[in-house]
Amino acid sequence: MEQAEVERARETFEREVRKRFEGAQIEKIEFLQYGEEPEVEPGGMLGRVTIAGPGGQPATGKKEREQALDEFHTRYKEAIHEFAKDLRARAGSATLEFSVEGQPDDEAEHGPVIKLKLARGPGPLGGGDPSLTPVMARLGPEDLETLDTLIGVGIAGSRAEAVRWALARIRERPAYEQIRAHSREIEDLKSQF
Repeated sequence: MEQAEVERARETFEREVRKRFEGAQIEKIEFLQYGEEPEVEPGGMLGRVTIAGPGGQPATGKKEREQALDEFHTRYKEAIHEFAKDLRARAGSATLEFSVEGQPDDEAEHGPVIKLKLARGPGPLGGGDPSLTPVMARLGPEDLETLDTLIGVGIAGSRAEAVRWALARIRERPAYEQIRAHSREIEDLKSQF
């Protein structure tokens, strides 16, 4: 995307957030693309909305953040779902995230967050095939680069597709069938105990 297009998309996203959540105390609106945040896939975007804590102040504890986010969700539930639906129709791969100001740096204390993964197409999360099982994995920079390279050269359209492609290549190897056979033998032996 050209820089001018990115700026227009950022402005449009911010304008839509302010319009749809009118009256909410919004502290920060971010429109992030691939390269700006590791979780954003090539061609994707992350729309992050940070609301004020109780009384318009940053929340100091997880309970305060939870209460503020619950109140926001109760008040704007329909607007959140309509916004997600509209983004799903416009964007290829997008995530819409809502959190409360005052998130600590410590990941263990981070949260709560409303996070909606949006993708076009039928099925759960636009995935198309209801027989697929979502799996969450934490990957390092080298692994992300590998998946993004597969996307960049057209082998896969998303990180999930790239992982499925890599797993299919493993299943094609003769050694994989040998491992499966040994695994079945071990299971048979376990059942004899």
